[in-house]
Amino acid sequence: MLGDYRITGRRASEIAAEVEQGVSSGRLAPGTPLPPLRDLAAELGVNPNTVAAAYRLLRDRGVIETAGRKGSRIRPRPAHTPRDQIRLPVPPHARDLADGNPDPALLPDLTAALAVAAEAARRAPVRYGDPAADPGLLTLAGEGFAADGLPSGPVAVASGSLDTIERILVTRLRPGDAVAVEDPGWGSLLDLLPALGLRTVPVRLDDAGPLPGSLAEALEAGARAVVVTSRAQNPTGAALTAGRAAELRAVLAARPDVLLIEDDHGHGIVDLPYHPLAGAGPAHWAVVRSAAKAYGPDLRLSVAVGDADTVGRVLGRQRLGAGWVSHLLQHTVAELWRTDAAPVGRVAAAYRARREALIGALAERGIAAYGASGLNVWVPVPDEAVALAALVQRGWVAAPGARYRLQSPPGLRITVARLDPVDARRLAGDLAAVLGTEGLASRLV
Repeated sequence: MLGDYRITGRRASEIAAEVEQGVSSGRLAPGTPLPPLRDLAAELGVNPNTVAAAYRLLRDRGVIETAGRKGSRIRPRPAHTPRDQIRLPVPPHARDLADGNPDPALLPDLTAALAVAAEAARRAPVRYGDPAADPGLLTLAGEGFAADGLPSGPVAVASGSLDTIERILVTRLRPGDAVAVEDPGWGSLLDLLPALGLRTVPVRLDDAGPLPGSLAEALEAGARAVVVTSRAQNPTGAALTAGRAAELRAVLAARPDVLLIEDDHGHGIVDLPYHPLAGAGPAHWAVVRSAAKAYGPDLRLSVAVGDADTVGRVLGRQRLGAGWVSHLLQHTVAELWRTDAAPVGRVAAAYRARREALIGALAERGIAAYGASGLNVWVPVPDEAVALAALVQRGWVAAPGARYRLQSPPGLRITVARLDPVDARRLAGDLAAVLGTEGLASRLV
């Protein structure tokens, strides 16, 4: 079953390590079946329980999956092959619309804020044993959360949204637990979950966010946690409306045992109102906001509010590991926030104009597209590979939907952060030529 790839280890950890090495090197491709554990045990001369323990380790690490009598096989996209490796090279003549980055012209000048942070460090250098979080940043974050109607709770500071989400998941879930996630959804999250040994349960969505019926099905299927993107959903741009949030709160109200994580990474670049789900029923919850989109991806900082037990666990684990996020970084972000260095109205209006220019130009050509907020537009297509290749020939590189999908139909993610209206019309014309008249009524779900 493994072809010419040989396993020689005799302990569970050695067997698991050799399989992982085969996956990392590419010698064991996704989908490769593993030998039945008794066959491999006989070949290695070890007890079948040893091989069973090795396979259990591999499942917990997100490397393999088991389908009952069908046996075990390398996951279709194991943790060693992250989704961001699924990309096309950008030829010299082409525009890169796949990177997902904010427009540098809309990011603030960091000079003054860094100077303030440096002066604070000169006056009072941070020492071991000092508080982990900057009081000024905690105050600003707490005021922002309260203004948006969130329940009161302690605030944690971590290194970005994904770092925060990972810390929350590992403190509350165990390997093998299922997590309800949006489909299409954030590729990095879809990679993180199997790497933590967690299973994904897809939840369909439209421009207004996750569909209540689909979320209810995921919870009925055993999901112990749910991650919802409040605004600027990646890759579709979905944003929770007041009506959809009310419907989702009704679904969650009956499940106080479920862990709820709201990812509001679009905070700072979206002027649509925030409609919280927290407080609807789940006793354990957190809302995460990141500085990356508004102030720049290198500002690896996020703030999260949640129930006391969940945030307390996160802070406890943080103290045992990283300890804290650099106070230079915290002071810088607090100063940017305090001085309104990247006014939300101006930034959100610029991104809205670029999204609407492309969506409108596509609509004129009968092509459905989605993007209620944020940096991206999602375009359903009949065949991703064909559409991507044809667009490259016309000078455009988009992101393949396979990076973001579990079971949802094919599509392309187009980052419009630096796409002006003239280019949007040209891109729409090229997409129309690529797609022809087929699949033009495609739906997100």
